[in-house]
Amino acid sequence: MTQKERGAVVEALKTYISKYPSRNKAAASLNGISPATLSAMLNGRHELISEEMWRNVASQVMTPASSGGWQTVETRAFREMIFAMTDAQESRKVRWITGDAGCGKTTTAGIYASENREVFTILCDEDMRKGDFVREIARKVGFRSAGMRLRDILDTAIERLMQMDSPLLIFDEGDKLNDNVFHYFINLYNRLEGKCGIVFLSTSYIRHRIERGVSGNRKGYNEIYSRIGRKFYELEPTDGTDVASICRANGLDNVRQIGNVIKATEKSDFDLRCVKSAVHREKKMAEARVRKQCSNGD
Repeated sequence: MTQKERGAVVEALKTYISKYPSRNKAAASLNGISPATLSAMLNGRHELISEEMWRNVASQVMTPASSGGWQTVETRAFREMIFAMTDAQESRKVRWITGDAGCGKTTTAGIYASENREVFTILCDEDMRKGDFVREIARKVGFRSAGMRLRDILDTAIERLMQMDSPLLIFDEGDKLNDNVFHYFINLYNRLEGKCGIVFLSTSYIRHRIERGVSGNRKGYNEIYSRIGRKFYELEPTDGTDVASICRANGLDNVRQIGNVIKATEKSDFDLRCVKSAVHREKKMAEARVRKQCSNGD
């Protein structure tokens, strides 16, 4: 990692730390990062830090914008998500946002969290147990829970959140949580109602899962459905206009190239991962043509 790249990591780290009331709490929210490591980075003692540690910190605190890489565009889904998350945080309500895979939910949530205080994003998966769920919330809120009982961890996390001005918990890929963790969410919500905003992000599959759970009278599903207002916030799908804007923001101005990207990604419903790959391919092909022309000119 070059000195310039390390400088970018340090700047992103400063922004990340500013979201927390102390450097120690910021360190506690990061995986495998100690307060001493943060101090060394911020105070310029870079020779004490391994390349692996720099990459670890960069992966946790840097957004696409701060890394100077892929440029995020305000698509329709992006604007809708920002509105919904802002509303949930300000009104301390629960929202369940659904959108197609690859529409930018995770990226948008990361950007919102990086630009707003007291916003904590938790990535969910199907292997999460209640203990994993609660400990991940604790880590994101900013305290180390090693050696604590599960009930004490939950109590401390809730107490920390209730002391904040306007906290927001974002559960990314919330549809992957198993039923036991869903039930634990009910307990969390009941104690934080009116004091903390909560947003779940997932594909539209969750609608069918919850509706089946409600109709089948499965434990907890009617309560979950009630707590999200018995509705889902459905994002507009990405379209060709969004893709064209993404192309231009990332260095493709040629109409033919933009058309190639749109054509190549249409069958994937403009999955933004596919769009990114298609833009990269067009740029590489253009570079190859320039090299060939220069070679022929010589």
